[in-house]
This record gives sequence, structure tokens and C-alpha cells, in this order.
Amino acid sequence: MALFGVFQAAFLLPLLSLRTYQSEVLSEPLPWTPESLEVSINSTQQRLYLQWRVHNLTYHQELKMVFQIEISRVETSNIIWVENYSTPVKWNQVLHWSWESELPLECAIHFVRIRSMVDDASIPELRSWSNWSSWEEVDVQKSLGQGPLFVFPKDKLVEEGSNVTICYVYRIPENNISCRMEGVLIHGEQLNPNVAAFSFNNVPFIRITGSNFYCATNKRETKGITLFVSKVLEEPKDFSCETRDLKTLNCTWDPGHDTALYGFPSQHYTLFESFSRKKKLCEYKNWCNWQVAPDSQETYNFTLIAENNLRRRSVNIVFNLTQRVHPMNPFNVVLKSISATNATMTWKVHSIGNYSTLLCQVELHGGGKVIQHNVSIKASGQYFLGDLEPVTQYATQVRCAAAKHFWKWSEWTRQSFTTLEAAPSEAPDVWRNVKSVLGSRIVTLYWKPLSKSHAHGKILFYNVVIENLDKSSSVKLLSIPAPANGTELTLDQCSYQIHITANNSAGTSPASIIGISGDPGNKMIEEGRIQGTKDGFSLSWKPQSGDVIGYVVDWYDYPEDPRCHLQWKNLGPNTTSTVIRSDAFQPGVRYNFRIYEISTERIAYLLEKKTGYSQELAPSNSLQVTINNLTSHSFALSWKDYSTDSQSGFIQGYYVYLKPKAEQCHPGFEKAVLSDDSVCCKYNITNPEQKTFVVENVQPESFYEFLVTPYTSVGEGPHDPFIKVTIPDEYSHVLIRIMVPMIFCLVLLMVLFYLTSQWMKDKCYPDIPDPYKSSVLSLIKYKETHHPTIMNVNDCIPDAIEVVNKLEGSKIQFLGARKSLTETELTKPAYLYVLPAENYSGPGPCICFENFTYNQAASDSGSCGHVPIPPKTPASQLALLTSPESLLKSLDQNYVNLGESPAGETSLNYVSQLASSMSADKDSLPTNPPGPALGSEYRMQMAVTLGLASPCGSENSSLASVTLLDQGEHCQ
Repeated sequence: MALFGVFQAAFLLPLLSLRTYQSEVLSEPLPWTPESLEVSINSTQQRLYLQWRVHNLTYHQELKMVFQIEISRVETSNIIWVENYSTPVKWNQVLHWSWESELPLECAIHFVRIRSMVDDASIPELRSWSNWSSWEEVDVQKSLGQGPLFVFPKDKLVEEGSNVTICYVYRIPENNISCRMEGVLIHGEQLNPNVAAFSFNNVPFIRITGSNFYCATNKRETKGITLFVSKVLEEPKDFSCETRDLKTLNCTWDPGHDTALYGFPSQHYTLFESFSRKKKLCEYKNWCNWQVAPDSQETYNFTLIAENNLRRRSVNIVFNLTQRVHPMNPFNVVLKSISATNATMTWKVHSIGNYSTLLCQVELHGGGKVIQHNVSIKASGQYFLGDLEPVTQYATQVRCAAAKHFWKWSEWTRQSFTTLEAAPSEAPDVWRNVKSVLGSRIVTLYWKPLSKSHAHGKILFYNVVIENLDKSSSVKLLSIPAPANGTELTLDQCSYQIHITANNSAGTSPASIIGISGDPGNKMIEEGRIQGTKDGFSLSWKPQSGDVIGYVVDWYDYPEDPRCHLQWKNLGPNTTSTVIRSDAFQPGVRYNFRIYEISTERIAYLLEKKTGYSQELAPSNSLQVTINNLTSHSFALSWKDYSTDSQSGFIQGYYVYLKPKAEQCHPGFEKAVLSDDSVCCKYNITNPEQKTFVVENVQPESFYEFLVTPYTSVGEGPHDPFIKVTIPDEYSHVLIRIMVPMIFCLVLLMVLFYLTSQWMKDKCYPDIPDPYKSSVLSLIKYKETHHPTIMNVNDCIPDAIEVVNKLEGSKIQFLGARKSLTETELTKPAYLYVLPAENYSGPGPCICFENFTYNQAASDSGSCGHVPIPPKTPASQLALLTSPESLLKSLDQNYVNLGESPAGETSLNYVSQLASSMSADKDSLPTNPPGPALGSEYRMQMAVTLGLASPCGSENSSLASVTLLDQGEHCQ
């Protein structure tokens, strides 16, 4: 007990001394008031920095204290911020604290003061606030420098969504200052006559060059700043690390938004590994490489740190290296031993440290299918690809992963190939159309192209083998080049079997067989009606015999062009109904379907016919109506039905519309209102085969309007303009019966009279023939450049050439020389034969045979047979010819166109062939000329020119030999 008392006394004495010390301290007036308070600013960050000390602390003494800081703006009473700052305090320690102002420090005066309180659990008695320090004033405006207008803060950087306050300072009190943010006028709060503040909440990111704010005075003084708003720095996403060769780790992540701005760098990333305490600054924003330690470290703890000027974020992962193996892509992928149905695929992989086994996945794409297979390999792999389609392009790909600790597949390595051709695996789908023409049959064969899965390659041609069943040795082969889809055959009345095969470079398809019976089988089959729907045409039929191998339904997608677009559908032997669908079916078009049964001999027999519309429409064509049997009390309407192919629906009847003059309807008619609100009478003809209608009980001498239009189950045809018909009176038909025969008789008499007058004129007054149209002219042969109006005398043999020689003293007018001969110079007529001299080169003589019938002027004037002969001709140049033929021969040798004139103008004078006794010049004719009687003899005629300037020889010209004959002589 004594020992315990000693220890108790030893322990209590120091404690009593401490309490005595504390009571002494408490009795003093708060010795730990903050002192030496200093305030500084950072204009760029808009921060106030405070530092102070706490005196009266003993050496090595440490107390936990709380400091309360107050900040006022403009006035000390305007406290804007109060904050308690707790920290341990040591002897002679300098304490620091900072505060960021939302208002730029340049825009207002700030005041700061501080007080403290001991917050130590060991001294609870000291928990009371000390006195406030004195106010410290912060006035930045004093250091602004010269200038009337300032805008703050300058080049401030904030994150998107932050709140920002901007102010201007104008040293001259001015109310007329306007400020704009991105060109938009804004209004702020006036802090004092020289300062105004503008608050912006949740500022957006506009551009990397920042947002523009400026103020202007009425004195055109402008100041502004650029507010830089960056995207918010995001925490890296999908942070992951893996290795492909156990030597290098590749870490990747999603950085999110880029926070880079003009003048401010983007965020940067740092990779820190905790176990090795190594750090690496990453060069890229989304990935970074890390070298694996040579000491075979397996576990890694990585921290990825993202930083920018405003924020810092980090993420962390821990993993085992052997479980993050991502193999590299397979290489040397080769396809070999490719055939029509299989191929072999080989590949190689990169080695990965001690990993000896990899799991590889092989995929095959082609023919609309995807097939996957897994293969375990070491250094190389091989896989057999079977059950492939011929002539099909396939794409194969392979990827690998670690077999023990699966992490990721490698990327695909792809290779393509195409299988070879094979013989077609299916027979062509074949159909036929048979027409009988003049004892033979035209068989048109059709076939559909084989699908790609059945053709097994490009079809080159089709073989058509025609076998005559009645003549076993008669076989014919036709080769039809692709891409033809049919051919036409001409067959006789024998039975045939036709085999059609498709061929490619690898072989021949199975044959399709079509039988053609020798029996035409022309039995009448009634056509049934069907109604189509939007789903197609529903067909059904009744089998006629059980020995069939199938049925075929054929139709035309475009009935208006039956030469092509024949379609057919094959059905099984137990099928008795089907639905025909086609995208080509159109409303208002009639489609005809034929149903055939196929016998065991492959012969098609027509079973039924169906016709219908996918959708009926109202008739679109008008009827051509004619009026017959028009009487005073009735008239008949008749029309022709248009072809069934042009009908837009099944005609169910006809409506007859009648507009009588009176508003009463005839018996059987009923009143109807048309689309134009007019009222008429309507009659319904329910029999579509009826094509006539008689309207009775009409009023004579009146008119009616009528219209006939067909109708279907959908509606009636067009209401074309009504046709008017006028009803005659009761006696008009009697008058017509009398007048028509009378008019016919009168016309007949006029025709008979005209024919009789023509006959009398031809007999009594025949037309004078036109010499230009004489058939003789066509026989004339010209020499050199003869005028077409000159007859060649060699073509005619005249009986005689008569030359009239007048007595001396008689006067003859020569056309060419324009001189007169006295009648004493020519005393009597003579016959003249003209022969040219041997060396004669001048113009030939003019010979004229007058025709008084055609030249009346010549007959009256007495100018006939003008032969220009010099008055004095030596007797030696005149000779008597014994033969007219000799003269004609001589004339033909050198005969010149007597009708030419220098002026190019000619007129014709035709001479009659009659040897008339009447002459215009009575003095020049003999009293009793020899020769035939009047009108008993024709003579040759020639065309000569009248009025020539110098048609024949002149005075100085010389004729050849001229023979003068006595008046009694005559050439027969």
C-alpha cells in the first residue's frame, strides 16, 4: 500500500502542474489570435491568397485550430464569403489559404479578415473565437494603368456548363456603354458608377477559339475579351491492356471529348504501374505501349491519369499478363484442291512465347449460308471444306485465340475462291403450244432458264431431240444456243416425243420430255368464269382420269401480246386447285387460263378453260350505235360488241338512255338523273348478247336524243354526247317511195342522151387529127441535128412530085428570096425532082406539098409549092429522071432541115394528101390536069416552115439538077 501511494503521488503531481498551467493560460486574454495577415492576388486565376501566423505557441506545441475567414466586397459591411478553415498549427508555422472570386478582382475592392478558435479535444475549454484581425483591403484598380475602359477577366478558361461573371471598368462615369456577347446585346448590373457586371450561367462550348465579349462607348472606344470554354474532361472509358507476343503490353481507352482550345493544350495521359512504381507519359490520347519486365512479372496494376488545365481524372485496372493474350492474325491462307463440290484450306500462325496450342475458328460464306468450324492447332492449320455448290463464289476467313485462357480472337484473315462447273442437276422446265395449220402443226416450245443452283455453270446451248413415234428411225436433233428460251417446230400429223436438255461445259442435264399426239383432240370445252382478288386467281378443276402424272396451268401475263410472256405452272397429280399469282396482273385486263392434264406418255390434254379479271373496271370504250328502220312511229338501234380482250370487265347488259321532247317516258323506261343533273329515261337490257333495241311509240315530226352504254358489276360505261334522231312525218316514206324511182329514171335518161350525142358526133363530125400526134412521126429517122417537125422523105415513097411552072408574066412569091417571077417566066405547071449536086454544100431546096385543109391562108393567097429556082437555069443542069426512087435516094443523101431559121422561130405548113382540082391560084393550075379524080388519091405530106428570112437558095445560089416535067405527066 505504501508503494501504491508513492506511485499515485508521482502521477498526480505532473497532472496538477498541467492543470495549473492551463488555468493560467485561460486566465489570459486569448493569446492565439492570427497575426501577420498578408493578402496577394492572381489576376489570371482570379484568386486571393492569404498567409498568416499564430504566435504565443510554445516550442514543439501543436494544436488543432479553426480559422474563420470573411471576405467583403466594395464595403466591409457587404460580406460575400465566410469560410471555416481547419488545420493543425505548429510553432512559428506560416498558414496559407486561397479563394477564387466569381467576380474579377479588378472590378471591385475586396476586404479580408480572420479569427481563430482552438479545436483540440485535449483542451475543450479553449473553444471560443478569438478577436477579428483588422480588415485587409485589396484594390486592384489602382494598378490598371492608363486608359478609360477595361474589361475583365482576360483570357479566362472555364469548363462547359460553368457560371462566369464579366465586368467592365470605365474611369469616366458614362451610362451609354453597350456590351455584346457573340454579337448579342446584353444588360448587366451596375456595381457603381464606373463598374458594371454581367453574369452568365451554364456557358456553352461554341468554338475552339473561344467566345467574344466586348463593350463600346458612344465615343467609339471599344474593349473586349475572349472567354475560352472547353469541353469537360471525361474519365477514360474502356481502359484495357493486352499483349500479342508476351513482350509488349498495349493499353487502349476511349478518351471522350477533346478539351483542346486555341492557346490551351489538350488533355494528356499518364500510365502508372503500382507494383513497379514506374510511370510513363503517353504520346497518344487513346493508347499507350508498356514494355513487359524481363523478370516475368505476371500481375500488373495500372492507373491511367487524365489531366488538363482545369481537371484531373483517373481509372485503374489489375490483371494477369497470361490471361490477356491477343494472338496476331493468321497468315499464308491458301485454298487448294478446288473442285466443283470441295476444297482444302491451310494457314499459319505466329508463335506466342510458351503457348503451344491455339484455338482457330474457320468460317465459310457462300450460297447464302455461313458455316463455322473450330480447329485446335499449333504452328499451322488445315481444314477440308466439303458439300460445296458448283460454280459458286465462296469467302473463307480464319481467326485464332489462346486455347487455355481465352481473351480475344485475332482479326479475320480472308481468302476467296470459286468452285468449278458441274453438269446441270435438273431438267429444264418445258412447256409447249400447238397450232394446226393446213394439215400440219406448229409446235412452239418454251423453257425456263435453270436456276443458278441447278445450272451449275453457264448454259451454252439446249439440245432438242425430235423423235417420230410412228417412224422409229426418224430422229432429228436441234441445237439452240443460249440464252434462247424457246423454239418453233413444224410437224406433221404423226405422234412425236420431244426431249429437251440444257448443256454447259461440264455436261448435260436430265431431259425434259414433251409428247405430241397424232390425234388433234379438237373437242369443244366451255370456258368458265372466275373472279380474281388481290392475292391472285383461285383455280380448281375436276380430274377426268386417274392415270395422270401431273397438271399444268398456263396463261399470258400480257394478253395483248400473245407471242411472248407465256407463263405456266406445274402441279402434282394429286392437286386439283391452285392460286396463280403474278406481279404483272393489272386491273381491267382479262386473263385466260388453260388447265391441262399430263398423261403417262407426257402428252398434254386440255381439261378446262377459265377466264377472269384480277379486278373488274367499268367499261371505258363507247359503243358504235347505228339507227335502222326509222319510221314515223319507231326506230331501231343496233350496235356491235367490241372484242372481249378490250373489255375491262364482264358485260352484264346495256343501258339505253332516251331524252324525249316530252318529259314522259315510254313503257319499260324509268326516269334517271345523269351526272350533269339532267333527267332522262333509262331502259335496262339485262341480256349482254342482245345487240338491237327498238324504240316504239315515238311522235312523228319530233326529235329524240339517245345513248347506249354497257355496264359491268363495277359500273357503266362513259356517257358520251347523246345522238339526235329526227322522226319523219307519217307520209314522208310514201313520198320517198315515189320520188326515188322518178329520180332514177331521170338520171337514166340523161345518161342515154349523153351516150347517143357522143355517138352521133363521132359519126357525123369526127375530130380533125392532130399532126403532132400522128403515128407516122414516130417512124421518121433523123440524121445529124434534124428538126423534129421535118419528115424524112426516105421514110415515104411518093407517087409523084408535082412542080407547077407558071407562064411568063405570072407572079410567084419566093419565101426565101422575097422576089416575084412574072407569069411569062413560068408558063405551065411541071413536076419537079430535085437532086443535089455532087459537090453541093449550100442549103438544100425547099420542097412543099400544100394541104389546103390545114393551111387555109395558103389556099386563099395562092401560094403553093414554092420551089426557089433561079429564073435562068442552064439547060445542062436540068435533067429528066426516069425513077422517083432515084430522086428520093438522092434527096436523102444530103438533106438539110429546111425548117431552121436564124431567129429560131418556125411555123408549120402542112400539105394535104388529096390531089384536089381546086387550087388557090387558078392561073397556075391547068384546065384539065391529069391524075385521079377528086378525093381519090392521097399524097405524101411534109412539114415546112413559113416566114423564113432566107429558108432556101437566093439569087446567087445554085441548085443541083432540076427536072421539069410536062403537065400531062404524072408519077404513079
